[in-house]
Formats: sequence, structure tokens, C-alpha cells
Amino acid sequence: MAKLTVKVDSEVASLAKQYAKLRDVSVSKLVEAYLSKVAAPSSTPMLDSIRGVLKTGDIRDYRKYLESKYG
Repeated sequence: MAKLTVKVDSEVASLAKQYAKLRDVSVSKLVEAYLSKVAAPSSTPMLDSIRGVLKTGDIRDYRKYLESKYG
């Protein structure tokens, strides 16, 4: 595994740590997951056009929404 140093605003770093802690994952894993998604080639122009639109989306929130809507 390669080491990567990234400089970000201190407020962004603090928020990233809080986000990661709430989800029981490391900031490194969050960054790795994000970079793997945005760097991966997509199969359609439609996917390219919407990549990165949902900056704060969380799959768990979406699943809760679906459960409440469809039971």
C-alpha cells in the first residue's frame, strides 16, 4: 500500500475525522474509497455527468428512507 500525504483545511480535517468516527472507519479508508470511485472509469456518459453530485450522501440514510417509504 502506498502512502499519500494530503493537505486540507483544518476544519475539513476535523469534520472528516468526526464523520469517520461516526461510521467506525478511518479517514484513510474514506479517502481511499472516494478516490477509487472518482478515479474509476465509468461505463456511460450519464455516470460521468453525475459523478460527485452527492457530496454528503450516505447509503445508510438512503436505506432508512427506503425502509420508511416501503416498509
